[in-house]
Amino acid sequence: MFKRILIANRGEIAVRIIRAARELGVQTVAVYSTADAESKHRRIADESICIGPPAAAESYLNIPRIISAAEVANVDAIHPGYGFLAENAHFAEVCRSCNIEFIGPSVESMRLLGDKVACKQLAIKHKVPTSPGSKGKIDDEKQALKVAREIGYPVMIKAAAGGGGRGMRVANNDMALRSGIKAAMQEAEAAFGDATVYVEKFIDQARHVEVQVLGDQHGSVVHLFERDCTMQRRKQKLIEEAPCPVITREQRTKICGAAVRLCKAAGYYSAGTVEFLMDRDKQFYLMEVNTRVQVEHPVTEMITGIDIVKQQILVAAGEKLPFAQKDVKMNGHAIEARINAEDPERDFAPCAGPVREFFPPGGFGVRLDTHCHSGYTVPPNYDSMIAKLIVHRANREEAIQTLHQALREFRVSPTKTTIPLHERLMLNGNFVRSEIDINFVERLLSG
Repeated sequence: MFKRILIANRGEIAVRIIRAARELGVQTVAVYSTADAESKHRRIADESICIGPPAAAESYLNIPRIISAAEVANVDAIHPGYGFLAENAHFAEVCRSCNIEFIGPSVESMRLLGDKVACKQLAIKHKVPTSPGSKGKIDDEKQALKVAREIGYPVMIKAAAGGGGRGMRVANNDMALRSGIKAAMQEAEAAFGDATVYVEKFIDQARHVEVQVLGDQHGSVVHLFERDCTMQRRKQKLIEEAPCPVITREQRTKICGAAVRLCKAAGYYSAGTVEFLMDRDKQFYLMEVNTRVQVEHPVTEMITGIDIVKQQILVAAGEKLPFAQKDVKMNGHAIEARINAEDPERDFAPCAGPVREFFPPGGFGVRLDTHCHSGYTVPPNYDSMIAKLIVHRANREEAIQTLHQALREFRVSPTKTTIPLHERLMLNGNFVRSEIDINFVERLLSG
């Protein structure tokens, strides 16, 4: 087991990793920017090192500074969390070349699964359901038009190295496809340094369903069931739950089996998530694979009783998974609401600044993952999420009721947050009946 690990991240995920490491008897080193000088993760770690100014490019995304901090602190491993460098294969490669273990998958599987074109080709080979569309990258407009006419409009243009909705366009006709291809390529190049795009059939009124997997370095890969992440705004998740409330046991077996099959084919180990879109006929199509821990991992932890972050650390240290697929059981229903420092009344404008009052909720079945506290100042430099409110109850109806009560109890001021929006969503009949798709929230807000 490692003696000391460095957390190359900030916020609630850094706090989460520190706690998991401590339970394993592992010392922790936090890195922080000057904007996070008074942050919680810095305060609770065994050691902390400043790595630069507020701009992420000069701190949390600066590989030389993070590696220097790791070497000064004499750590055995680095946990990247999510975001920032978590899916950067070059960073993983640099860590290991410096004899510092990267707490994540192999560089080879990161690159393979992180390239959506290569991932789709691997999925087709191993009979994982994929959307009709181009088998590889699109080189020019003529090729894109040929594919679109074969599969029929509407189509989706996607960046091979994309994420978070960037480098994506929907086209309903030839004209829109021509302009969309150029715009997607330019956006992909600017965001990821890779202009490669591909074309797929656009799935209307889709649900977003993803499967949590865990693998070790000894060839074992298991799934921890699925999560429903359909409640989104502009392709950013708002509410996640486990299990998916609208699929059958047979469908669950099929989608989870496909996720495990794909990860085994890629030689994957560590925590990872295979994301699917589900159409109105409940047919699943591969969307992408995230080679890291997800923001929404707590809902899976609650229904399975498995600490995903601990398992990441253990697997990176060479340990075997302590359970087989038959040992993973599902218990109850869990829902997570992402609490962002944003004002829903002003088109979700970020609300950086001091938090004078922070009164967290509690009670049976309530969990709060956060780095925020009274006196904390929300910096304007990073993602606006300040907390994740998770509930776990015997069934979905009870979970919705508990989450609603916890949201009513939650007080943050004067900072504006998305708490009122979540309260509204918990009372929405379509959400309660789970009659939703990935555009539901945007339709609700625009109406």
